[in-house]
Amino acid sequence: MADSRNRILSATVLAVILAAALVVCGCTQPEGGGPRAHGQKIESLTITGSTTVLPVAQAAADSYMNTHGDVDIRVSGGGSSVGIQSVGEGTAGIGMSSRDLKPEEKTRYPDLVATAIGNDGIAVIVHPGNPVGPLSLDQVKGVYQGAFTNWKELGGPDLAIVVVGRDSASGTREFFHEKVMQKEDFVPTQLEKNSNGAVKQTVMQTPGAIGYVGLGYVDGAIRAIPIMVSGTPVEPTVENILSGKYPIARPLLMITKGEASGLAKDYLAFLAGPSGQAILIEEGFVPLA
Repeated sequence: MADSRNRILSATVLAVILAAALVVCGCTQPEGGGPRAHGQKIESLTITGSTTVLPVAQAAADSYMNTHGDVDIRVSGGGSSVGIQSVGEGTAGIGMSSRDLKPEEKTRYPDLVATAIGNDGIAVIVHPGNPVGPLSLDQVKGVYQGAFTNWKELGGPDLAIVVVGRDSASGTREFFHEKVMQKEDFVPTQLEKNSNGAVKQTVMQTPGAIGYVGLGYVDGAIRAIPIMVSGTPVEPTVENILSGKYPIARPLLMITKGEASGLAKDYLAFLAGPSGQAILIEEGFVPLA
């Protein structure tokens, strides 16, 4: 009996030692990938920039890493300007941008290359309890200039308008400023937020608020206002963006220093392929034509 107990104890101790050895030598299965050999080098990629592109880039990174156990892709926001600067200065491998490169950025970083991964519409949003009807681009511009201060001036309820926008690092703001504001000034009382999510949260919590966000952030928590085009209200939908009917639309870009290579090239190819485009659609954006 004692010999039997000793044999069981010895086998248990041996199993523990073998398990520990496997962990130490790195022979365990990495998540989503094949066995990782001892001393196998992990290839890293840092992606930063636009909070519009962020959910797509993060979901694509997660999916890519699930089938490539030897890579580590880290994604963060900060705004399009931050992404472009980070790539230009070599602190990130890919910069996410929801606007084109500015002339001064092209001059400062002449090697930057922009790759389109999809398209997006900017939705003008209000609190879900605000029944205001479709607005023209001129009316939206008027709101953001301070020409309208109460929703009753636009056929809505007797409620003060709270203007919510993005901060100066935002590519969404840059595009909105050019496309809607025609490069004219925003009202000084505008509440400036540092992400699409922050704009959305403020609007959903403020009955009189108006904001603008990427199409992928639109859901039942807020209400997207149709834009009047030639007397017809046009909703911000994937179909209307693909057809060119919705007037506030733009490409989503990935910025690299020179032509992408290595992991960055493979990641961008994944985004442009069927799996990446499916992620883009799932996140509420518009695929490449």
